Parts: sequence; C-alpha cells; structure tokens
Amino acid sequence: MKKPLTFRVMDTHAGGDVSRMVTGGIKPLPGDTVRAQMEYLRDHADGLRRCLLEEPHGIPEMSVDLLVPPTDSRAVAGYIIMEVMGYPIYSGSNTICTATAVLECGIVQKQEGKQSFVLESPAGLVNIDAVVTDGVVESITCAGLPSYIDTYKDTVDVPGIGTVTYSIAYSGGFYCLVDATELGFALTLDEERKLTECAHAIVEAIRAQRSYSHYSLGDVGPLPFLHFMGPIETVGDHYYRSRSTTYVHPGVICRSTTGTGTSARLALMNYEGLIKPGDCLETVSLRETGFVGEFKAVRHEGDLDVVENTITGRSYVIAHSDIVVNCDDPMEDCSDLVHILTAGS
Repeated sequence: MKKPLTFRVMDTHAGGDVSRMVTGGIKPLPGDTVRAQMEYLRDHADGLRRCLLEEPHGIPEMSVDLLVPPTDSRAVAGYIIMEVMGYPIYSGSNTICTATAVLECGIVQKQEGKQSFVLESPAGLVNIDAVVTDGVVESITCAGLPSYIDTYKDTVDVPGIGTVTYSIAYSGGFYCLVDATELGFALTLDEERKLTECAHAIVEAIRAQRSYSHYSLGDVGPLPFLHFMGPIETVGDHYYRSRSTTYVHPGVICRSTTGTGTSARLALMNYEGLIKPGDCLETVSLRETGFVGEFKAVRHEGDLDVVENTITGRSYVIAHSDIVVNCDDPMEDCSDLVHILTAGS
C-alpha cells in the first residue's frame, strides 16, 4: 500500500468561478521566472493540474492557482494559473482570487483602507489595489492585460447555426466576440447549455478557417475563448453595463464574466468609439455576478490601438483543506505528481 500524498489548498471564488489556491506542500520549481516555472509544470509535472481539476478532486469548471515565491524582488508572491484547457498566462478572476489569498494567508498583512502590492504572473508583474474594511477584503483591482482588436466584424458559416458575425480581440488570450442578441440569446441562466453548444460550434468553425498571432508574442495557440455580449446600458456618467458570458472549453461556461473577457469588450468598445479613458464597463454574468473594467488609456502598436485597463471584483474564501491523493486509487494518477511534492507530503 502506498502512502497517501497531501498538500494544502484554499478554495476561493470570484464572480462564481472557483479558484483553488495551492498554498503548501509543493517543492520549489525550476525556472528563473514564474513563466519558466509555469512551462516546467506544463511540460514535466502536469499531474498537479489534472489532479485538482479532474475526478475525484475537482471539476473542469474550476481553476487552480499555485502560489510560488516571486522571482522579481518587486513582487510579494508569484502564481501559476491552471485551467481545464491548460496554462493561461493571465486571468482576471484568478488574479483577484490570488490577491485575496495572499492577504488571507498573511503573505501581505492586511491594512485598513486601500493598500497596494505587486504579484508576479506568467505574463509578468501585476499591480494590485486592495480595499480592506474591518479586516475584510472588500475588493481587488488588478491590471488587465493590454488588449486590442485583431479582426473586426468578419463572418463564418457555422453548421446548424448559419452565418455568424464576429470580432477577434486579444486580452490575455484570443477571444471571439459575438452579439448575443443576434444569436437569439438573452444571457439568462436557463440558456447556459445552449450557449455552450453554440459557442463550441462557432469556435470550431473559426479554428477550421484560420489562426491568430499576437503582434509581439507570436503564436499563442488556437482560438480558445468566446465572449457573448449583451446590449450596452448607460447606467451613469462614464459608466456602462452589459450582460456577458464567456465560453472557455467544450461544456464549460465561466460562472463569472471573466476579467479577460471584460478587457476584450473594452477593446471592442474603444475600436467602435463607444468609450474613452476614465469610462467603466460593468459586465454581468448569468448568475448576476459582475466585474468592473475601467478603460485607462490607449497606445499605438503599429496599426493597432492597444487598450490599457483594470478589472475590479471581489473574491470570497470558501474552504481551507488538505487534499489527500491516494496513489492506490485507480482514479488517481501520481506518476508526475510525486516528484514536485515536498518531503512528508
């Protein structure tokens, strides 16, 4: 009989998206940057991601964030994001959850009012502004990745759906942006399964036609995401609201609107001349949760308008636990997990 393996986690959620924070039990990873450490996990130790996102410990709708020591002295902590589709270099909801976990774990001591610190993601340094009231983390504002429109109002013929008009944005991954109303959706919870099926068909049709390349990163893989956009409502001066939802993987619609999805929508609104620096967009999910994206500035990269933005949301701690992995269990695979756990785990 093999000895069970254990490591420590903190479960959090932002907008309904559960991020499982791995806070202890993992050896230091090779790599002189968090990006290099992410690539090591991806290429040599993917068992941690699979263990926590597959049965019996997890489900595909969750995310995992591994806290690691920062490699840049300006950051208080590093984190590696793991999702069902792989290892995204950035995620707004995961960053909000990680920043909250850093405060709740005491890596950064809570201070009443607003406090700022820096995290190191695989995409680089991320500035964080946290608001703490009576010891409770009320909100996290993080930088969204610079976002831009790659393709505006192209069309694709989708089997079973017809001709679909879409735009492509980059905001940490490439996003297909579609008008939900044109496709017959009101973006309510009862539509979730149909939204997933529709998004999958559209993404597969676009993938079959073409691929996309980032202006500085080059090839970042096939189109992964689709963001359904509801109508824009003017709520107040410089403040807009829109129902939204994001597809990330076959069968998986995010519980939140996603930070990167919100950043992609800001890029499109800028492209269409609907928003200016200082304006905010609140995206509202199928579950009535939301993030607020603020358009901070725009800069030019060749012919592209690149939108600088921030995302604000709130994360809640929902569990502290030890994960126990029984290597004798036929549902477990410890083959590339054992060598990254600390002694005694």
